[in-house]
Amino acid sequence: MNLWLLLAFPLAFSITLWFILKWIKVAKRSNIMGKDMNKVGGPLVPEMGGIPVLAGILSGFLFYIAINTFILSQEIYNVYVLAGMATALIIFIVGILDDLLGWKIGLSKIEKPLLTIPAAIPMMVINAGHSLINLPFIGNVDLGILYPLLIVPIGIVIAANAYNMLAGYNGLECGMGIIMFSAITIVCYFTGSAWVALLGGIMISALAAFMIFNWYPAKIFPGNAFTYMVGAMVAVLVFFGNVEKLALILFIPYYLDFILPLRKKMNVEAYAKVNPDGSLDLPYDGIYDLTHLSIKILSKLKKKVYENEVVALILAMEVIIAILGIALYL
Repeated sequence: MNLWLLLAFPLAFSITLWFILKWIKVAKRSNIMGKDMNKVGGPLVPEMGGIPVLAGILSGFLFYIAINTFILSQEIYNVYVLAGMATALIIFIVGILDDLLGWKIGLSKIEKPLLTIPAAIPMMVINAGHSLINLPFIGNVDLGILYPLLIVPIGIVIAANAYNMLAGYNGLECGMGIIMFSAITIVCYFTGSAWVALLGGIMISALAAFMIFNWYPAKIFPGNAFTYMVGAMVAVLVFFGNVEKLALILFIPYYLDFILPLRKKMNVEAYAKVNPDGSLDLPYDGIYDLTHLSIKILSKLKKKVYENEVVALILAMEVIIAILGIALYL
């Protein structure tokens, strides 16, 4: 890998970090604030932190394209990177609408996933991914034109919306993204898709800068624009690297987070019951979210459970899952 390309990592990190510092001030002045529901008194925290992250990611991707064009003369990958950027931008706009309107004002739970479909179009029109897939018990199957027209949009829509479900705790969304992109980067690098690994490194760099301010106690929230965009970009890199089976493994926590609230017809929230000392208890009699399950497990091990511990346990689960997924390829 050319050393010039590696400069995209510190660039993405630095741009994100600089923008976050600016955005926190802007958000406070503009009253773009949200309640930290898992803290005593629900303190207000700047929202829509996905904007600085998007700026960092785009700067890293554009730098990669520039190096490919003017130094390495490897324009072959540029169209794919541009398509990935277009997907990120489109889904980010959908996320902004969700942040501003939300289900309580104007977007129903059906409309939100439907609005994410156009984000797949850039990937569809460039015929991204590999139509030859390996199915359990069947073997290799070439889906042909069905792959870009059916599998790609389904994958992006599901990934974006699923990633948006497991959220609401300091550092959770960002931490999950760092782990998932790390797994994708490692697998792609060792399976011959170094250019996809580099894009994964850019994503990790931007998320790492955001994590500095999003970890407990959070100084900025990611927002729906962040979660939709990160989820969609997981799918984008998975298609680029032809590592669909890895994605199926990495999203195991999200399957659970979808199944658990079905027992209450999705009419539940992930937020915990906050005690006066800042510790957390289950908000319902049953377990209807992966965060609730984490609280339940921790309550069996210790007397008081705190938000950062809940997040750490879920992230630890995802690390183990990611290691298993990497082992499948390596």
